[in-house]
Amino acid sequence: MSGRTENGLQRTLGVFPLSNIVIANMIGAGIFTTSGLLMENLKNPWVMILLWIIGGGIALCGALSYGELGAAIPQAGGEYAFLSRLFHPLFGFLSGWVSFFVGFSAPIAASAIGFSEYLIRAFPSFLQPGILEAEVEVQIVKKFFAVFIIVSFTLIHLRGIEVGAKVQNFLTILKVVLIVFLITAGFLWGSGSLSHFDSDNGYLFDFGGWKTIGLSLMWIMFAFSGWNASAYIGSEVKNPRKNLPLSLLLGTGGVIILYFGLNFLYVYAVSPEKMSGVISIGGLAAGNLFGQSFESLFSLLIAFALFSSLSAFIILGPRVYYSMAKDGYFFRFASKVHPRFRVPSKSIGLQCLIAVIIVLTGSFDQILTYMGFSLGIFPILAVIGIFKLRRSQQSTFKMPGFPFVPLLYILSGFSILVLGLLEQPIPSLIAVLTVLLGIPAFFVFKKKYRKSKSTQKLSS
Repeated sequence: MSGRTENGLQRTLGVFPLSNIVIANMIGAGIFTTSGLLMENLKNPWVMILLWIIGGGIALCGALSYGELGAAIPQAGGEYAFLSRLFHPLFGFLSGWVSFFVGFSAPIAASAIGFSEYLIRAFPSFLQPGILEAEVEVQIVKKFFAVFIIVSFTLIHLRGIEVGAKVQNFLTILKVVLIVFLITAGFLWGSGSLSHFDSDNGYLFDFGGWKTIGLSLMWIMFAFSGWNASAYIGSEVKNPRKNLPLSLLLGTGGVIILYFGLNFLYVYAVSPEKMSGVISIGGLAAGNLFGQSFESLFSLLIAFALFSSLSAFIILGPRVYYSMAKDGYFFRFASKVHPRFRVPSKSIGLQCLIAVIIVLTGSFDQILTYMGFSLGIFPILAVIGIFKLRRSQQSTFKMPGFPFVPLLYILSGFSILVLGLLEQPIPSLIAVLTVLLGIPAFFVFKKKYRKSKSTQKLSS
C-alpha cells in the first residue's frame, strides 16, 4: 500500500500527476469550441485575445487562493470541504449540489459532445450509414459515440486512482504535445496571415459592450475551469502542504501560456469574419494553415485530446459526492469505497448516469452559459473564506500577494456574474434556481442523517 489511508482513500499522488490533472481538467471543450462564438459577439480579435489574458490572470489568482485553502484543508471535495469547514455545511452542500449537476457531469457531457463534433468534421461520411435521413443519422451516431466514451472512461477509473492517474498522465502529455506542435508548426509553416489582426471593427465600451465582455469572460472562465482541480482530491495527495499549491500554480500557469498561443494561432489562421460562430475552430484553423487533409487529421487528434479533460472530470467529481455522503448530506451509497480498487465506485457510476442523460437531452451551446454562471458562484465564496482562515491562524501555506490576489478574484468573479446575468438572464437565472433547489434538498438529507444517527445510537 503506497501512502497512508484516510477514510478509505490513500495519499498516493505527487506533483506530476496532480499538475497533469489540473492541466487535463482545464484544457477541454472550452478552448477548442468557444473562440469562434466569442468572435461572433466581440468582432474584434485584439479584444478577444485580451479577454483570454484577463481570464488567465483571474484563474491564476484563484489557483493561488486555492493553494492556501487546499494546504490548510487537504480533504476530498474541494469547495465542499472548504465551505463546510469555514462557513456552514449548507454552503458546502450547495457547492456539491451544483457540482453534481453542473460542475462535473455537464462538462463530461460537453467534452463528449465536443469529441463527436470534431469526429464528424474529420469523417463526415463515416457517421452517415445511409439508413435514415442524413441529419437524423448524424445526431444519433454522434450521441452514441459520446455515450460510449463516457462509459468507457468510467470503467477505466473504476479500476483505481493509480491506474486512472497513469491513463490521465499519458492523455495529458499527448494533448499538450499536440497543442504545442500545432502552435509551433502553424506559425513556422502554416499559411496564415497577420493581416487578420487588422480588424476595422472597433469595440464600443458602452453598457451593451460591457455586458458582452462579462458574458465573454464567463465563457472564457468556463474554458479555464479546472484551475482548482487538484484541490478536489486533497485526501489522496502526498505532502499536501507543498504539492497542492505547487500543482495548482504549475498547471494553471502552463495552460495560460498554451491558451494564449492557441488563440493567437486561431486568428492568424482564420479571418475574424470566417471564424465567427464556428464551434470546431481548431479543425478549421488547421485546414486553413495546412490544407484539407490536415483539417481531418487535426480534427481527429483534437477529438482524442478531449479524452483527457473528460477523464479528469470523471476522476474529480465522485470525490465531491463521496465527501458529501460521508458527512450525511448525500445519498449514503455514494460514500461506498470499492473494497479492491479503493475508489468511490458508486459515486463514479452515478456521475456516469447523469452525464449520459445530459448528452441525450442537450448540446454544448445550450449548456455553456448555464455552466459558466453556475461554476462561478462557489469559488468566490471559497476565496472569501481565506480571510476567515487567516484570522483563525489556520493557514499552513501563505500565498504571495495577500490580500490583493483574493480580492481581485472576488471582485472580478462577481462582476462577471452580474454582467453575464444582464446579458443572458434566462440561463443565468436557471443556474440560480439550481442553487436554490439545493436548499430544501440539504434539509431533507440532514433530517435523514440525524434520523439514521439516532437509530444507530438506539440500536447500540
